[in-house]
Amino acid sequence: MKAVTKSTKRRRAPTNPIERVNRKSDEDFIKEHLCPSTPTWSEWFNPKTQEKYTLSLTSSGNLSAGDLDACFRLVEETSRNDYESSSTGWKPSKKILEMKSPELRYIIVNDTDGRVRGFTSLMPTYEEGEPVVYCYEIHLKPELQGTGLGKTLMGFLESVAANTPPIKKVMLTCFLSNQRALTFYTKSGFERDEISPGPRRLRFGKEFIPDYIIMSKIVSNSSSREAFEARSG
Repeated sequence: MKAVTKSTKRRRAPTNPIERVNRKSDEDFIKEHLCPSTPTWSEWFNPKTQEKYTLSLTSSGNLSAGDLDACFRLVEETSRNDYESSSTGWKPSKKILEMKSPELRYIIVNDTDGRVRGFTSLMPTYEEGEPVVYCYEIHLKPELQGTGLGKTLMGFLESVAANTPPIKKVMLTCFLSNQRALTFYTKSGFERDEISPGPRRLRFGKEFIPDYIIMSKIVSNSSSREAFEARSG
């Protein structure tokens, strides 16, 4: 749900090492920034059912129309209510346009029948002049929630951040109404970022209270590498 802040927060730094990263092929991005410690990183087994799932990384430009639609439907399934109750509102065409952003990368979760059962999308970018890996979306079908897969997907973003100098932070936006997500992010080590807006006084004494929070997590190459190897081993 990155769209609520992107238009007002982004400011490009004087140099553009992040742009060079975003121009890389998916194959080079995996090798040089995701940096999997084992070729089996793309296989994941549900600990509750032992069912096998396949993980794959692809840029938005290489995402098939079918997979894009499946990802959009998953956002709608899991988050539409939060959008509708927010000041942002639920705007399908705007959301799809955002999901097609050329610098986005997707990590897709497919079952053995090839159906999309979850995904996360990420972008190395600048946020108020600071280089970060921004988590645009992370969504799972109900049967995969609470299985540890969400933690695994977030770990991939941390690995990208740790292996993409000068990035040292993963950042995301979350609706305050989404208590389950807030709990998940907090347990994963995310905290309110200093750029997250707070209440402000408007004209005639009215107070504006944001319905979202910007959270972030500082990562280091060593800690992220150890966590990634533990998940992949």
